Amino acid sequence: MQLQLLQVLQNLFFCFSFLFRYFVFHIHLLFIHKHTKAKSIKLFLLEIFRLKIIGITGTLGAGKGTIVDYLIKKHSFQHFSVRGYLSQLVKAKGQEVNRDTLVATANELRALHSPSFIAEELYREAKASNKDCIIESIRTVGEVTALKAKGNFYLLAIDADQKLRYERIVERASETDKVSFETFVANENREMSSTDANKQNISACVKLADFKFINNGSFEELYEKIDEVLKKI
Repeated sequence: MQLQLLQVLQNLFFCFSFLFRYFVFHIHLLFIHKHTKAKSIKLFLLEIFRLKIIGITGTLGAGKGTIVDYLIKKHSFQHFSVRGYLSQLVKAKGQEVNRDTLVATANELRALHSPSFIAEELYREAKASNKDCIIESIRTVGEVTALKAKGNFYLLAIDADQKLRYERIVERASETDKVSFETFVANENREMSSTDANKQNISACVKLADFKFINNGSFEELYEKIDEVLKKI
């Protein structure tokens, strides 16, 4: 019930935001020369539809967070995190936040609602922000299909050498990263593929990505690849 109420409120906020912008634009039209009205209307429509909403998928420790940080700091994107969304729910249930509880909670929500439920919740928030946004991270085929159907959505995928990725998560040392290499590999294998549409299938998501990065090099090399993609979308 709380999730449904939140969804209704988010949709209302987006509608009111759009109507307010349209009202301001209409008032603006009343005071400009008729020959410039057509151009103003075109610019208004471009402003609405030019917003970029990017999703990111990829293997564990490949650099998803690095892409997010760069888009936030360099290109002023707003960040919407699946992990952050799930962490709040896990804590609300009084459980410890770790990969097992995050995955279990995600699978429960997808089975209860739909395979794309979590991503669509974050997409609504992103749309209402009226800013370029990055949704991290996409892990099921249902999420990819649903978000691409909305239009103006692009999926990035990132991968790197497995041992290099493990070294990165050890250095990162987040609450879900304190594991042995064997556990790291087991976790990844569990999330890489599934015949259940409600469960993680990272390998399939990577195949559906619009742009793919191999991140075995420096930060600067990755940043250059990101900038090239932004020019294309």
